[in-house]
Amino acid sequence: MAFDGLTVANIVRDLKKELIGGRLYKIAQTEKDELLITVRKAVENGGGQRRLFMSSDASLPLVYMTDENKQSPMTAPNFCMLLRKHIQNGKIISIDQPSLERIIRMEIEHLDEMGDLRHKTLLIELMGKYSNIIFIDEDNKIIDAIKHIPSSVSSVREVLPGREYFVPDTQSKLNPLECTKDEFMSLISSKGQPVFKALYGSFTGLSPVISQEICYRADVDSDKSAIALENVECEKLWSAFDEVMSLVREGKFTPELVYINDKPKEYAAISLTMYHSGDDSDYREFDDISELLTHFYSEKNAVTRIRQKSADLRKVVSTVLERNIRTLDLQTNQLKDTEKKDKYRIYGELLTVYGYNAEPEATSITVNDYNTGKDVKITLDPTLTIAQNAKKYFDKYTKMKRTAEALEVQMKEVAETVSHLESIAASLDIARQEEDLTDIRRELIEGGYIKGSAADRISGKGKNGKQNRSQKSKSKPFHYISSDGFHIYVGKNNYQNDELTFKVANGGDWWFHAKKIPGSHVVLITEGKEVPDRAFEEAAALAAYYSKGREQDKVEIDYLKRKDVKKPGGAKPGFVVYYTNYSMVIGTDISALKEVE
Repeated sequence: MAFDGLTVANIVRDLKKELIGGRLYKIAQTEKDELLITVRKAVENGGGQRRLFMSSDASLPLVYMTDENKQSPMTAPNFCMLLRKHIQNGKIISIDQPSLERIIRMEIEHLDEMGDLRHKTLLIELMGKYSNIIFIDEDNKIIDAIKHIPSSVSSVREVLPGREYFVPDTQSKLNPLECTKDEFMSLISSKGQPVFKALYGSFTGLSPVISQEICYRADVDSDKSAIALENVECEKLWSAFDEVMSLVREGKFTPELVYINDKPKEYAAISLTMYHSGDDSDYREFDDISELLTHFYSEKNAVTRIRQKSADLRKVVSTVLERNIRTLDLQTNQLKDTEKKDKYRIYGELLTVYGYNAEPEATSITVNDYNTGKDVKITLDPTLTIAQNAKKYFDKYTKMKRTAEALEVQMKEVAETVSHLESIAASLDIARQEEDLTDIRRELIEGGYIKGSAADRISGKGKNGKQNRSQKSKSKPFHYISSDGFHIYVGKNNYQNDELTFKVANGGDWWFHAKKIPGSHVVLITEGKEVPDRAFEEAAALAAYYSKGREQDKVEIDYLKRKDVKKPGGAKPGFVVYYTNYSMVIGTDISALKEVE
């Protein structure tokens, strides 16, 4: 599942075919590390427009062509403005990939302020946490980059305006497209590591999955030590390696997406034949690598972005939750200390009854406890009378009793806060779009978890302290159709949970929730019809999937008629009670359910 050199080679081939001769019509920086460039294609390439998406996000670097647009910020960032100044309406004259590296070079021809013809280069480096988008001039000097890398961050290469650009060190790896048979044999046979690791550790652009595929095509055990390979195995490995490299040199790509148990697992720019015979695997071929990448990464990219945008909220929830859990633990220990309060009350009563038997200035007295029939030794303060000692024990009992009563009230409040915060954390985990975060921000503010300037910063309030109209939530609950045609709704947050349960659902509809763990309210709309068992199971699976237990194999789900679900007065959003219910244990697989967009 790596964005390797072969994938980049496939993209470069497609970019050359479609974008060479085209002009940069629009340049937008949709995120701090993303560009979306609209290209007016040359007439000889069919004309029209095509968008080029590029991301240098450390966790998900990507480049592909798309027809989809994306909203840009009202004020363009400085890097975007710089690109517009220099290469807006510029002509793409070449696109290439150096040495099968995960780098794309796009040379652009444009006119400067004086009307003279100039050339600039836009480089996209797709190297994990080192990914970047760099803009350089004709002298190979960096004009700017979407990420500035000073020497304090990297001692190998600074990426700053004015610095000379050079390709990062590839750790002495060879270019597989230019490697000879003798070089290959000599290099691989000297590696004391598994064959597939020796391959991707020795050549640029190879990923573990491509290395495994080469071993599979050669019928060589990929885990066998490369230094222990027989001559015939080395010959077969070279043949498979050369076969794959020939496909790359000739541009004969066959983008393929592999599914394991019906879920996308791996992809490559060539056919992954090692997965073609598996009982639990399937594959789909694509005509276009950009189509494959869009299909594979669109949801993952959205999830990554929403996690970045919700980072402040997650930090708030995590910090307050940890503080309340510590408070609850402390209160639990304090309450445990008050469990011996009744002992002091009994001591006071026994001293009142038997205290006259005590010797003057005695430090203790042993009396028979009429509650248990056993003798009890009671410590005395010799400076006090028996009555005063009894009062001392009664006072201690009264103080501990009051402490216990106060702690029980406080612990109930803290436990409710912990439960509330855990439900908010669960809501953050299932948020898909920025709109989904609006209600969660509001809930944190109204709950008092965010105060003062932090609330203004995180909630999007205006200068007058009021919620901006533009921040009004457009988030909607998840909507599914069961296999039998019943509508099932899932709340994304506590406000939606309350609305679904008490406004959308009728008394005769069914309500589902994971037992004793944070999760979404799920309502199954019956419309007065009899509900088959399969619909109950599918609604329960949704309640399991959209809960904190989604990573478990099975989750216990409570379900009951909506009319039996009650909300106590003054309860926090999403909090309900019920006293009679059915239960079932169900898995979290919801792949058979159809989601309504």
